[in-house]
Amino acid sequence: MSTGAIAVVLAQTPNRFDGLQTIGKIFFILDLILFALFNAMMATRFILVPAKLTASLHHPVEGLFFGAYWVSVSLILNCMQAYGVPHTGPWLVKAIEVLYWMYVGTVLLVAVFQYYTFFQEERLAVENALPAWIFPIYPLLVIGPMAGTFIPSQPQSAAYPMWVSAVMLQGLAWTVALMMYTIYTLRLMSSVLPPPPTRPGMYVSVGPAGYTAAGLISLGTRAPNILPPHVFNMSSSLPDGDIVKVMGIMSGTFIILFALWFFFISTVAVISGSKRMTFTLNWWAFVFPNAGLTLAAIQVGKAFNNSAGINGICSALTIMLVIMWLFTAVFHIKALWEGKLLWPGKDEDKDMKFHRGDRRVHTGRTGFSWGRHGT
Repeated sequence: MSTGAIAVVLAQTPNRFDGLQTIGKIFFILDLILFALFNAMMATRFILVPAKLTASLHHPVEGLFFGAYWVSVSLILNCMQAYGVPHTGPWLVKAIEVLYWMYVGTVLLVAVFQYYTFFQEERLAVENALPAWIFPIYPLLVIGPMAGTFIPSQPQSAAYPMWVSAVMLQGLAWTVALMMYTIYTLRLMSSVLPPPPTRPGMYVSVGPAGYTAAGLISLGTRAPNILPPHVFNMSSSLPDGDIVKVMGIMSGTFIILFALWFFFISTVAVISGSKRMTFTLNWWAFVFPNAGLTLAAIQVGKAFNNSAGINGICSALTIMLVIMWLFTAVFHIKALWEGKLLWPGKDEDKDMKFHRGDRRVHTGRTGFSWGRHGT
């Protein structure tokens, strides 16, 4: 997610220079390589121990990241539009339309059935609430910015239904995210902060508001070119698209500081526990959620007549994101080399216990059993 997000931000950031597009393409190619590599590694894991597939999807921590997988897919689609469409024929535009609707159908099913699985099978304590509880709905949160990127190159017959679906699904995702925000805030008010090594994961709470703000402004900006003049049958001399544009910009501007508020809270929490921090995969939350805040700021800058001040802030945020990506990547490689990752007892599946011969797989937190035995 973080590598793809960097590529998307580099494609949209203002104050451009020669070579910036090339840097973005490098990150996109790296993202494709990592995506293929990690898919192969996950497939190997589940082929060697088939029972771990179901156990992973049910796991109260690891299972949440199934939603993150589909966010990675959406970022690849975004990069296909940004780096591929300008240099290919109309076939890619049509392919992106088809892939968009396939993505929408898939992630809507993920949002329904993964939350149902947790409602039915798990009993997660509020005092352990994490921003990652938003992950099953996260693939829908990025639909607004994704559709806003696709629409300009799509014909009217495809752009209009894409716009309508993106508005509706962004609304669904934001509403569910607000409910999860409430639970997470309750945890912060009534319990202790997460352990210092996992506090970078608090930045996940920045993403929903950031991507929603970016999506609302982007979709609002596209409305005058997409909506028929009086599609809502309003008694106004202004075209409906112009009214929607103003509403979208105002709504996105209204929300963006909510993301910034969570950014500051997460930053203070990370700094206060920095002396006790060790590397965990949560560190990648330094990048991906804050990319949503950056994309929202970019859209705000465009909406306010390409404000030089806001664009300057966006450029600074882009530079910081790239630095944090490099910083996290170095510590990730270091942790892997030192056996702190992909090592028994070190990863999210450390409490999955496999008992030879009893044909059951247990997760230590819930006690539920699935599948056949593994080793």
